[in-house]
Amino acid sequence: MTDDQSYGGQQPPEPPRRGSMRFQDENTQVRPPTLAEQRARQQALAQEQQNEQEVQVAEGKSATKRKILIGSGVTVGLVGLIATFYSVAAPRGSVTAVCTDNSGIVRDDNDCDETYVSSHGGYHSGGFFFIPIPGGGGYNQYRYNYGGQGLVGQPVRGGSYDAPSGRTTVNTKSGKTVQRGGFGISGKSSSGSGTSGKSGGS
Repeated sequence: MTDDQSYGGQQPPEPPRRGSMRFQDENTQVRPPTLAEQRARQQALAQEQQNEQEVQVAEGKSATKRKILIGSGVTVGLVGLIATFYSVAAPRGSVTAVCTDNSGIVRDDNDCDETYVSSHGGYHSGGFFFIPIPGGGGYNQYRYNYGGQGLVGQPVRGGSYDAPSGRTTVNTKSGKTVQRGGFGISGKSSSGSGTSGKSGGS
């Protein structure tokens, strides 16, 4: 019997060649990883977690630094603003106010006190104080001289009838504060005669 006859006239299968590849089918079991491979995987996972933690820490430090810089900028801005405010609003010395009549004669401080003037039927307007003349006939007129000197009944020496800026403290000889420096309200006194249309002698 020939080989062709034993295989029904077909060629016999060829024996496997050395060095040829064999493919695994779905029934082939996966080889479990070796100990070295398991350690390598664990080290890779640990390294990845460490890298993620370092990134998070770096981002946190960056955010904190930005907040600090922003806060510092705001603080510096506020300090500068406050310093500017106080440098503008700070008082600039003091001046003594002397009450005088429309002839420049020094009078008692009460004649330039709004409360005293109003209690005697007078009024205050435009930096001037008007007190009715006893018996009628008009008003006596008074105003402050700033920085001048002199005794009651004598002509004032020096000074100015223009009120100083609001940064200057103004006090009378009797101790009354006419203007508080820094936060007071300054008013300009006219150097002319009464502005109300009413006239009177000294």
